[in-house]
Amino acid sequence: MNILAEELNKTLSDSVAYGFLSPVGRRMYFPKGIVAQSDEAKEKAKKYNATVGLATRKGAPFYLSDIYSLFREDTLKPAEIFSYAPGGGDKTLRALWKDGLLEKNPSLRGKKFSLPLVTGGLTHAISMVAQLFASEGDEIVCPDLFWDNYDLIFRDLVGAEPHLFPFYGEDGGFNVSGMKEALLSVKGDYARIILNFPNNPTGYTPSETEAREIVDALVSVADTGKKIMVISDDAYFGLFFEESTEKESLFSFLADAHENIFAVKGDAATKEEMVWGFRVGFLTYASKGFTDAHIDALTKKTLGMIRCTVSNCDRPGQSMIVKAMQNGLHYNEDKAAVFTEMKKRYEIVHKAVSKHASESVLTPYRFNSGYFMAFDTHGRDAEELRTYLLDKYQIGVINIMGSTLRLAYCSVEPEGLEELVDTVYKAAGEIWN
Repeated sequence: MNILAEELNKTLSDSVAYGFLSPVGRRMYFPKGIVAQSDEAKEKAKKYNATVGLATRKGAPFYLSDIYSLFREDTLKPAEIFSYAPGGGDKTLRALWKDGLLEKNPSLRGKKFSLPLVTGGLTHAISMVAQLFASEGDEIVCPDLFWDNYDLIFRDLVGAEPHLFPFYGEDGGFNVSGMKEALLSVKGDYARIILNFPNNPTGYTPSETEAREIVDALVSVADTGKKIMVISDDAYFGLFFEESTEKESLFSFLADAHENIFAVKGDAATKEEMVWGFRVGFLTYASKGFTDAHIDALTKKTLGMIRCTVSNCDRPGQSMIVKAMQNGLHYNEDKAAVFTEMKKRYEIVHKAVSKHASESVLTPYRFNSGYFMAFDTHGRDAEELRTYLLDKYQIGVINIMGSTLRLAYCSVEPEGLEELVDTVYKAAGEIWN
């Protein structure tokens, strides 16, 4: 094992994070190689800097005029488009995102958490977490209604085993007791759980009361001595459409909830800034027992993962997000307009679904947020309904694991939403009644 990895492991050995490290995680470190030496040279090599493999002239990168001309004049300098970004991301963007986390999650104020690291989208963030902190045979607790990429990441990439519990409880809300029972039943002293709110595929976020119950349940499990890593997948953060819905990330409450809780937050500019193709995500760590040294060691291990997967993340995307956040003329106005539009579509779908309350062929899962809503097909083949809708009505929807049908109302114009819902019910009746 590399001596740098050994040093990081020693630093983390008295932290809750140490026991979660996979064999890959224990071997991981940020090398003092080309990237680190190049960063050092930027500060000191005033005469000649012959470190990085970036072709330059007069201190600026070479570029193709046909590409640069696609950017508006006098908005971004060539270095803000064509240069490599730092391994952990643009420092200004990281600082701005941390400030944003505090603004959107007031409960985080005064709590210790890492400076967010930039990742190649949220999938990249979760994939790195899986590789660093899970391995063959580990159990991953997760509600039974989940984004299908979790299977590919946790089961197929790292060999971990999903430990599922029913997403909804008997009252129709989030199944807090089922979550607690699942965590307590995990073998050994370490339990891992991933929670995604607003949820994909259901579009559900816990209420403020439910969020407190979730935190209390996690703390009570931690009180038994079991250590818990809680991954908050906040892909659709901010799209909360009901007054009673919890508006903060669970990460903000878990950051200092218990010495046995290791909180991990994955989020992205993808939906929050509406830049889906930029592939800019973030990864943040916290725990009540973390010191600055612990956070620095986790950061360096994650930097090592970034280095050996994508090397560094999208430079022009980061630069443009920084410009918008710092100097955007319509930044807040545009974001508010999109939220208003998504809430409008949510309300149309909610009303359209309620018209069919007496029909038993499909049952909508409770939803209040995000981009989606979904139907329980009651054991009938959702793939059959999906293909029937596609072939007969030219309507595209998603089959989730054979028993759930997901509608992404975010991508359908408001005037078509009621017809979409009506047709889904009609098609289900045609093939199953």
